[in-house]
This record gives sequence, structure tokens and C-alpha cells, in this order.
Amino acid sequence: MTERAPLDIAKLTKELRAGSRAALARAITLIESRRSDHQAVARELVQALLPDTGTAIRVGITGSPGVGKSTTIDRLGMFLIERRHKVAVLAVDPSSARTGGSILGDKTRMARLSASDDAFIRPSPASGTLGGVAAKTREAMLLCEAAGFDVVLVETVGIGQSETAVCDMTDFFLALMLPGAGDELQGIKKGLVELADMIAVNKADGDNIKRANLAAGEYRGALHILTPRSEHWHPPVVTYSALTGAGIGELWQNILDHRTAMNASGDFAERRRQQQVKWMWSMLEQRMMARLRADPAIRAKVKKTEIDVADGRITPALAAEQIAEMLK
Repeated sequence: MTERAPLDIAKLTKELRAGSRAALARAITLIESRRSDHQAVARELVQALLPDTGTAIRVGITGSPGVGKSTTIDRLGMFLIERRHKVAVLAVDPSSARTGGSILGDKTRMARLSASDDAFIRPSPASGTLGGVAAKTREAMLLCEAAGFDVVLVETVGIGQSETAVCDMTDFFLALMLPGAGDELQGIKKGLVELADMIAVNKADGDNIKRANLAAGEYRGALHILTPRSEHWHPPVVTYSALTGAGIGELWQNILDHRTAMNASGDFAERRRQQQVKWMWSMLEQRMMARLRADPAIRAKVKKTEIDVADGRITPALAAEQIAEMLK
């Protein structure tokens, strides 16, 4: 940043609080920057805006390619905007450094939402590592809340661990499924279903309605043998159509019912508290990794240690200890 950074930050904070989407985009670009001076200013910005955060409904959305995530987000987002909500869409895509990500392409499939003044769509930063992407997405979520977006939809574009990362930063985790994809139970990833606060079977329209209902029955059966995340909420299985909009209202009502149940039991506040601590550790890991990358002397030593491990001269455990000593 230039010497005028404090003035710029004050202006940026004011514009962001006023709901400027351009200011929000600039602020997120700032937190995604790898420059140490930008990172210092970004931390100051997020800290200043912290009192304006925490009130939004945070929903994580996952589903395999072809399940209709983009169309669902577009339909749900417009449903919410019609009810006077402001909707932000963020992506967690650890593969974006290699593939260019998909949400920019998805914006064409979120045509109505991306054209709305009450929506904000942001692709995942192409930082390559899941930890880095997740950390930046968490900070971006806080900025969206400070800018007045009261519903934040976090889409997991990647697979595997990115689902856990999104689950760890949201209040409600929605798993989208397809009807009639062979034996439904074959397609269930046990870990994913255990994370889900609701399973929604898409494409329940036309000739597909019967198949969607059958698939929903299979998922309900599977959920009966799994332990729910909270004793105060048993994940429902619903069918809906992103194409026609049928079932979108019920889908949203379940999200609201979950929030009511979690608030009443105290689970909501506890989950948020645990998330804050997880965020802290995630940020600490990022800072330590940044130090390893930033110091040329340390980088050279780490590279040599990597070669020693690869060639079998020292054990990974001893190598980890040596690298930890370098950080001191």
C-alpha cells in the first residue's frame, strides 16, 4: 500500500459499511493479496469491521458435478432477494490454481443472480492450497456480512477435504444429490452425509419426480443408521427442482427451522465459538507456511531437507523437527 493507506482504509471501511459492492470487491482483493503490507492492512480492516459481522445466515452447499449447484444457487438466491434478503456467493475451490476454477463460468449459469444489485458473487482465490483458500474465504465472508449481506452461500467446488472446510465455516451444510443415478446408496459418501444438515434431491420435475422420491427414500434410510451432528436436529431429506423452483421454499424453511432449533439448544453459539478457534489455528498455520516461503535462506534449507527425505537419508519426523527449528 502507499503512505495514504490509513486514509484509503478509512474510506474503504465507510464505503463497505454503506453496502458498496465495488468496495467489497476491493476489500476482498486486499485480503487475497500475498504482499505482507497488504496483509497487515487487511487484518486491520477485518478487525475494524468485526462488530458488523456475525449476523448473517451462513449456508455451505456441496454436490457432485452435474447435480445443478449453480442453477440451485441462482434459484435460491433470487427466491431470497424477492424476500428482501441480500445474498453473497463465495466459492472454496482448492483446484482453482490448476483449473482456473469454475464459478466464473458458473456466473453465466447464475444469470439472474449475477445481474442483481442485491447479490455478490466471488470466485475462490487461486492460491492452490485448501488451507489458503478456506482462510481467505472466511475473511471474505466477514467482509460480506459487514457490507450488509444477510445470507452467505459458500459453494464447495473442490472435493473431499474442501467439504469439511466449508462445513467448518458455515451454520448449515446442504448436500445436493441427483435422482436415479444407479444405486443411490452407492453414491453416498458416508463422511459427506454425516456432515450434512439436510440432503436435497434435485431435478424432481417431469418424468423424474418418481425417481427423485425413490432416491429421497434411499437417503432417509441411510441417515437412520448414522449419528446426526446434533441431537437437536435430525437432517431432513427433501426433493426440489432448480429448473421450476418447486420445493425451494421448503428447502429454505428447513434452513430457518435448523437455526431456530440450534439457537434454542445453545448449539448455534457453541458451533460459532468452535469455528472461531478453528479459524485462528488455520490462520496461524498459514502465517507459519508464509514465513517458510518468504525467507530465501530457509527456503533453500527446506528444499535440501525435502531432497534428503525423498532420498531416504533422514526420516520425515526428523525433517519436520529440523524445519520447526528453522522457524525459531
